Amino acid sequence: MANKVTLPAGTTLGKSYEYGLDVNLGTYAAPQWQSVRRLSAWQPSYPGTTTDVATYDDLGSPNEDVTGRSFAASFTVQGNRSLSTGLYLPELEAIMAAAKGKGDGAVLDVRWYHKPELGTPNPNDAGRAFVTVEITRSNTDNTGVEVKSVTLTGKGEFESIANPFAGWEVTAPVITSVTPEGELSGELVTINGTGFLGATSVTFDTLESPDFQIIDAATIVAILPTDTAGAVPVVVTTPGGASTAYTYNRGA
Repeated sequence: MANKVTLPAGTTLGKSYEYGLDVNLGTYAAPQWQSVRRLSAWQPSYPGTTTDVATYDDLGSPNEDVTGRSFAASFTVQGNRSLSTGLYLPELEAIMAAAKGKGDGAVLDVRWYHKPELGTPNPNDAGRAFVTVEITRSNTDNTGVEVKSVTLTGKGEFESIANPFAGWEVTAPVITSVTPEGELSGELVTINGTGFLGATSVTFDTLESPDFQIIDAATIVAILPTDTAGAVPVVVTTPGGASTAYTYNRGA
């Protein structure tokens, strides 16, 4: 009888959803990483470039060396967009712009990494690469949500990086400014600060904004609800909690 298969203590089975992909919305030297939200079907690969090194000693059999490796991936993403601007989430806007671009405008800087539900992330499962993009609209039926299929093709060799995932713990957002001053009901203001990803509520004087868009972790654009003029508290709420109220002087 075969021996029973046992696993070392303290191990867990990896899950298919334990991966993250970020798009750089800044520059290479000063990256502004934005995670791709509503991601599914993540399928990375590392295509190799080979060179024939066969000699007479191989007796006619193939013999090739791998001289380099690039990066490629495919995934699907839901098409969440703002009701007020019509724009998709900023990472999807960047992906779509690259899919329509030419030259440098067709290139994205991305990073990918293992982000486990439990335990420590794999330090060897993370990378960064320049990629080109192809995108198609997957759901074309009469009732489905909008889903886009994306293919990334690496340009040159990918870079192994330290895994950036720091765990799922989140903290309350912080508001540092709301501009411009004196805007009226129904007009747009920009909320600046930190920790805005995943925001579920933006209030002015306890009144919910009719619509807001998370531009990135540091920026939210929101529509002022109908209210009277004066100094009002602004609060952003995320899964990490509610921000300390920031005083904004609004018009009527």
